[in-house]
Amino acid sequence: MGAQDYLKQSTTSSVITRSLITSFDNLTSVVIVDILNSILTHTHSLMSNHGSAEPSSDQSKKSLPHQSFPRLTQRTRNTLLSLYDYPHPLKPGRIIRGYDKSHSRRTTKMCVMVAERLKHPSERITQYEIACLLHDLGRAGLDQRLFGKIWSWAKTHGIPTRPREWRKKYPQTPYGKETEAFLEQYGKELKDQGIPLDSWTKAQVEMRLGFARRLRKRIREITPHLQSMGITWLPWMEQIMLYYYYPEELKHASRWVRQLAGILVACEQLEAFSNQRRGRDYYSRSRESLPQAFQYLEQLRSDKMISRTIFISIVRMMNCSSFTKLLIQARGAAFTTREQRFLRSLQKDFA
Repeated sequence: MGAQDYLKQSTTSSVITRSLITSFDNLTSVVIVDILNSILTHTHSLMSNHGSAEPSSDQSKKSLPHQSFPRLTQRTRNTLLSLYDYPHPLKPGRIIRGYDKSHSRRTTKMCVMVAERLKHPSERITQYEIACLLHDLGRAGLDQRLFGKIWSWAKTHGIPTRPREWRKKYPQTPYGKETEAFLEQYGKELKDQGIPLDSWTKAQVEMRLGFARRLRKRIREITPHLQSMGITWLPWMEQIMLYYYYPEELKHASRWVRQLAGILVACEQLEAFSNQRRGRDYYSRSRESLPQAFQYLEQLRSDKMISRTIFISIVRMMNCSSFTKLLIQARGAAFTTREQRFLRSLQKDFA
């Protein structure tokens, strides 16, 4: 059975970069500074190599098809990721370190690679990178033990974990009130599991079923910091962050916004299915499976959450070592022989 047949069967059963920037009109000041720093660094590198611009002999033959003009420095990326750190509301003086930092960093790299492949303009990709780095900001303050206990229990009992899925099962729930409905519906069961029905538990539930409300609150909190960095927060950046939980938010969005949102959903889910730590902590997963990850991407394509173009682009990116090494890092292990066979078959199907 070929990989495409496997995916079809599974779905049925489960229901480059454009040339150098010619105008800085749409760029933030932090991006301009990063670009200038990158030019200086690149120039120094060329001088150190006696003017040679040839790649080293040991450079991977499976490098990215399009190399981007540098945008954000590592320092800027680290500063943005530090915004996941959150003061513990019940323990003054204690900071909850952002659980999703490594996941966000890897997901962002994958998203940028795919966006470059699909020829989005460089200045747009710069803003996109910022949004991708912060895409899980609505989960700042995640209590690993409590969050894992709630959602592992919910998954085991087949309880919806996304607002859209919740409203489908419980259509009487008012829009935006999924968190409250969850606690009312399953409060007794949570208590039986030793989970207190307090504001901290509500916050952990809200990180999934009330993600939009929590994300917008956090964005308001960090906006002054973003402004101090010279970053302008654009409306479409929030839209793509909400797409996985609230696809209806992009119903009237531009085609390019929907494509960037779809790329984020696809790469985020591919990384999550490959993420050993997440799988252990709150997906009740004992091992990672590449076929299962692509099965879910195929389901997202069937649900029209991602396009065929995005799906095929990701399949082809799996031939780039710079892309696959991010998944291997997330897994903490190389692909198995079976997974490598699956991948070869999948790439053949979508060649």
